[in-house]
Amino acid sequence: MTELRILMVNFEFPPLGGGGGYAHRSLLHRFARRDSLVVDVLTSGINRGLAKEQIADNVTIYRVGIHKKNLHRWRKIEVLEWLFKGERHYRRLIKEQQYDLVHAFFGFPSGWFCYRRADFEPYIISLRGSDVPGRNIRFRWDYRILAPLFQAIWHRASAVVALSEGLRTLGKKFTPDLPIEVIPNGVDHSTFRPRATLLRHNSGPMRLLTVGRLSETKRVELLVEAMEVLSQSDFPARLTIVGEGHLFNKIARDVQERSLTAVIHMTGRIENARMPQIYREHELFVSATYQEGMSNAMLEAMASGLPIVTTRWRGGEALIRDNGLLVEPASPSTMAEAIRSILTDTAAYERMSAAARETAKLYTWDNVAEEYIRLYETIVVEKRKNE
Repeated sequence: MTELRILMVNFEFPPLGGGGGYAHRSLLHRFARRDSLVVDVLTSGINRGLAKEQIADNVTIYRVGIHKKNLHRWRKIEVLEWLFKGERHYRRLIKEQQYDLVHAFFGFPSGWFCYRRADFEPYIISLRGSDVPGRNIRFRWDYRILAPLFQAIWHRASAVVALSEGLRTLGKKFTPDLPIEVIPNGVDHSTFRPRATLLRHNSGPMRLLTVGRLSETKRVELLVEAMEVLSQSDFPARLTIVGEGHLFNKIARDVQERSLTAVIHMTGRIENARMPQIYREHELFVSATYQEGMSNAMLEAMASGLPIVTTRWRGGEALIRDNGLLVEPASPSTMAEAIRSILTDTAAYERMSAAARETAKLYTWDNVAEEYIRLYETIVVEKRKNE
């Protein structure tokens, strides 16, 4: 096929936002190697006006400045500002560049621009998690109010893609008649890799790690309570909590009130470049999430050889098999027992560690890029046939 011109729209992109933005950036790095692709990205920024950033000869980022109070949490007023300012630049880019296809990361708010001009440019949507109505407490009223709009945006798309079978199932529950494909996240196996000695012995407490935005969905307070159970039983373990979010101070107070400051360390946000070493400094990845699209952090931990202990979430069975434990019911005692069972059985730990690395090898950004390019070409061929 001849050259493809793609406009990608994502309301958040590093340093703004969370996993969806970082996944998008990883995908762009693979697109940058393809001479047959020209990709522009319309996203938000923290500086006034419109900023242009060239990250490769064929990949350009356009950042629309908005008034962000917190880099990793969106207020409704900020979303409205992005919708208002972003649409003007969206229309300008569409008019100037004549794209073959638009690719929206997140059905809403990113997909709103595409929906408004669906008669002129075909578009696809990548569902990332919070844009699918489900159990996210923070958005429960938004889901109720915006459900008809979400469904309209999805139905006008040329393709809807979920990043996991679990998210696809949730999406099908919301729109049963709509076909939804699955293209997962990937992980860089050369950057995230195991250390030489997987499980340390007689060298201090076992080191546990959790990584993510500190929100209600992640239920980090359950991990704090599980550490209290382990501490009370004199099990030698320490937990590192990496991430920031609106619950940071609340969790920090909880840690202090439970007298757990010696066994729980909260780092705040850590730059991506440091994360491979952070994973290698720990023995086990733990999570108490009740909803995931596909966790970048879990994939990175697995590629680093860390077994996973996580509460059960929709689709978790596809990612956590012989490389960790899915805990049910979700309680401090069941989490503590799962952690203890893995870290006191060296043979089981080593099997899970090896399985974690092998499972992570199934997920590569190169494969993700190829799957999306295949989808682009299919849609563009159909578009040109009908012109």
